[in-house]
Amino acid sequence: MGKQVWKPGNMLYPLPAAMVSTADKSGNTNILTIAWTGTVCTNPPMVYISVRPERYSYHMIEESGEFVINLTTEKLARAADLCGVRSGRDIDKWRECRLTASPAQTLDHAPCIEEAPVNIECRVVKKEELGSHHMFLAEVTAVQVDDLYLDEKGKFELNRTGLLAYSHGEYMGLGKKLGTFGYSVRKKKESGKKKRIQRKK
Repeated sequence: MGKQVWKPGNMLYPLPAAMVSTADKSGNTNILTIAWTGTVCTNPPMVYISVRPERYSYHMIEESGEFVINLTTEKLARAADLCGVRSGRDIDKWRECRLTASPAQTLDHAPCIEEAPVNIECRVVKKEELGSHHMFLAEVTAVQVDDLYLDEKGKFELNRTGLLAYSHGEYMGLGKKLGTFGYSVRKKKESGKKKRIQRKK
């Protein structure tokens, strides 16, 4: 078995197929699907999105300095795809995808997508012109979560929402759980039988 060496390119997968909602200061809104997004910092909470300048939403984000990252699910796969391949110049994506714009709690212009299980409200702090894409670095100002996925103790069960991922041109469900954070070094609990034997000794 061998490996081929390819020219430099983006092969960091899987990624979120996030729907980003934004607006300009005149009240025009749009949704674009972005995979080039991620966490930058925990404290303060910061994220980024990278957008091509020719995208219809680019100048809305630039003007208002706001956007919302809306996590997508398997049920939202068609909407996520359409919002990534069609332009808001040509269609009303909200109507076409039957999505509902709901108010953000901390932003003045950009709306949230009501159907998404998580809405991450963001305010731009810096723009970096990197090449084909410009990166908007933003601080998270609030997070809204769907209380449908809260358990009896109030814990948010994000992985029960059916999250959608994007990998090498394909949309994927996340599949089965393989472990939890730190499970590789966590000590296994002794079985009840073994404990009883030890006590008898």
